[in-house]
Amino acid sequence: MTHPSSATPSSAAGGCPVGGTGAVALSGPGFHTEPQELYRRMRREHGPVVPVELHGGVPAWLVIGYRELHQVTSDGELFPRDVSLWNQWENIPADWPLLPMVGTPMPSIYFTAGAEHRRHVDMVVPALEAMDPFEIRQHCEQLADRLIDAVCTRGTADLVAEYAEPLPVLVLARLVGFPDEEGADIARVLKDLADGGPGAQKAHQRFGEHMHRLVAAKRELPGDDVTSRMLAHPEPFTDEEYALDLMAITAAGHLTTADWIGNSTRLMLTEDQFADSLAGGRHSVAEAMNEVLWEEGPTQILAGRWAARDARLGGRHIARGDLLLLGLGAANADPHIRQQVSAHAVRSGHGGNSAHLAFSHGEYRCPFPAQEIAETIARTGLEVLMDRLPDLELSVPASELVRRPSAFLRGTTALPVRFTPVRTTGDAL
Repeated sequence: MTHPSSATPSSAAGGCPVGGTGAVALSGPGFHTEPQELYRRMRREHGPVVPVELHGGVPAWLVIGYRELHQVTSDGELFPRDVSLWNQWENIPADWPLLPMVGTPMPSIYFTAGAEHRRHVDMVVPALEAMDPFEIRQHCEQLADRLIDAVCTRGTADLVAEYAEPLPVLVLARLVGFPDEEGADIARVLKDLADGGPGAQKAHQRFGEHMHRLVAAKRELPGDDVTSRMLAHPEPFTDEEYALDLMAITAAGHLTTADWIGNSTRLMLTEDQFADSLAGGRHSVAEAMNEVLWEEGPTQILAGRWAARDARLGGRHIARGDLLLLGLGAANADPHIRQQVSAHAVRSGHGGNSAHLAFSHGEYRCPFPAQEIAETIARTGLEVLMDRLPDLELSVPASELVRRPSAFLRGTTALPVRFTPVRTTGDAL
């Protein structure tokens, strides 16, 4: 890295993580409360490519310019998603807390590059594309009703813990081929992983064990599910590769979709222009979802890309092996793109959806079938919630809602609500 390595490390950062001309410590409460204000200051003080420091003083570049991020994600040869290129490996301890997010070399769709990445894409994407959208919606409606039935008679709920977080993983578990009884345990495993606490390593092991058992079961008895279609792909893969790809599909779709639901619900409960969503305004649900992708995307910062050779980007010298973090949330707020996309297009969804970077861009973006599955789960989950509990309101002041303590992820840790108690569906699901 060419930016200063002596800047204040993240562990010592005080109130404001942006200061002077040195590296920005990528932590602190500002990322949880007013990230867009911090991104504006970064842009003003550092330009579109910002020198940053991760936990333990590990250096990286944060790309916050829309055009620069587009350039990085469009050039998979110069900036591949190949973590083996990283020039900091000798400085990374085995227990570095961001290692699961940055990744290590492994044979999965998420941590391979070039021809090997495309080989995995050619197997995974058709398996996702073959999912019937009506079947996905049916699964989502059934599971959403089940979750709401668990809380609807008491008149209060935490919509994050009791609805937004479990719903996506329960649906995804069904889609990849798990019976419902295993889906509940996978939901617990992924929550432990997302929390990043002392149980994260054990949870990751359990997650892998679930997927290896699923691969073995579907070899014996294939079904109409993603795993069986992956196994039917003509090119052979190892069981480890199948399991890792299934872990990537499930993990990538879990918390991002959960936060999409949670952030959209929060918006509809706190912003007047979306209030009619609570009275069955379906169009406003779509508007709120689109607004979230622009303003509060679940993934604010994505790791990463690594420079295959020395390069120039946004006026910065990027050395071979440097880590570039994709500032998706900041790039969506870049004045250059916001001037080109009218406020009406951004907020209404008419012409604005295709320009945001919430799903990243380029060869390594979230595959389109996965985006469609996430949108179906989020929209169906929101619509069922509004239909079943139409008089939802926050049970605490909006100012007391707490954001996830992460510069990388944008979600609410809890969303306590009250509503008029209603009867359960009584359906046998």
